[in-house]
Amino acid sequence: MWNIIMKDIIPIFVIMLLGFYAGKSKAFNQDNARSFNKLVLNYALPAALFVSIVKADRHMLFEDIKLTLVSTFVIVGVFMWSFFSCYKFFKHTKGEAAVCALIAGSPTIGFLGFAVLDPIFGATANTGLVVAIVSIVVNAITIPIGLSLLNPGGAKVQNQLIKDLSSETGIKKDIDEFEQEMQKLEKNPVISALTQPVAWAPILAVIIVLLGIEFPPILDPNFELISKANSGVAVFAAGLTLSGLKFEFDLEIIYNTFIKLILMPGLLLIVGLLVKLDPIHLQMLVLSGALPPAFSGIIISSRYQVYVRTGTSSLAVSVLLFMVAAPFWIWVTRLASTWNI
Repeated sequence: MWNIIMKDIIPIFVIMLLGFYAGKSKAFNQDNARSFNKLVLNYALPAALFVSIVKADRHMLFEDIKLTLVSTFVIVGVFMWSFFSCYKFFKHTKGEAAVCALIAGSPTIGFLGFAVLDPIFGATANTGLVVAIVSIVVNAITIPIGLSLLNPGGAKVQNQLIKDLSSETGIKKDIDEFEQEMQKLEKNPVISALTQPVAWAPILAVIIVLLGIEFPPILDPNFELISKANSGVAVFAAGLTLSGLKFEFDLEIIYNTFIKLILMPGLLLIVGLLVKLDPIHLQMLVLSGALPPAFSGIIISSRYQVYVRTGTSSLAVSVLLFMVAAPFWIWVTRLASTWNI
């Protein structure tokens, strides 16, 4: 366990701190962070997911049906609970509760998935499948649900969004183009989500495997070169993004952190044990569930100017405490898997 902490967990935080320092020292700004995030989500991560999945076979995919069902059931369930509790217990609007769920109820699998899992479990097809499955659940299910809940919940979010963006420094994007993009996403959230490379690339890879088409290994380098940039750039961009956030602390932030770092991985562990999930898959899935909140939630929060203070602080606290949560869940899951056997 000590080797895992020193060789696998600590380096992630070192790179993240480097990104944080780069942001604070003005070497990079938040506009650069958005560019890095786009590089990861639209190019490096899809390539990494595709090349790892096409190395699998049909037998492996059929074995992963339980993994898919457990991931979907628990992640969507925790997402909806986060929405409900934020709306009912903390008395937020439905729009604010939707953003809360996008933050507290979604792991940042796209940014930190490979960075955390590859060093511990190896860069294998199994690792790629776990990251792909959780990515699809987050990007093709929870984000569209969150946007659907957000749109009717905030009566003036669109006008406020345009007003805020027009005065925000560092954003060069045309306002009319952005408004059309967001309206399209709100009208057809599922279709729009599935058109994103991070969603369709792993789905295409799964279809290739199911059809029994053998992907020529000689083509692997074409994807691996850009995919190797995924982990390092993602972690650096995470630190750079954090450098622009204001940290605060209250009961709701503690509650959101509990949902993300304790409730979600804990339920994944319990349900995974009940259905006798493969021990290695279970360990990877639980650790994926313990990842800090999805950065997409913070991006949506910032764009809509909804739940910004609590959302950004929840992300910051979760990132810091992940350093403790990661080795804890690795230890607990290995112990529980042994007992289950």
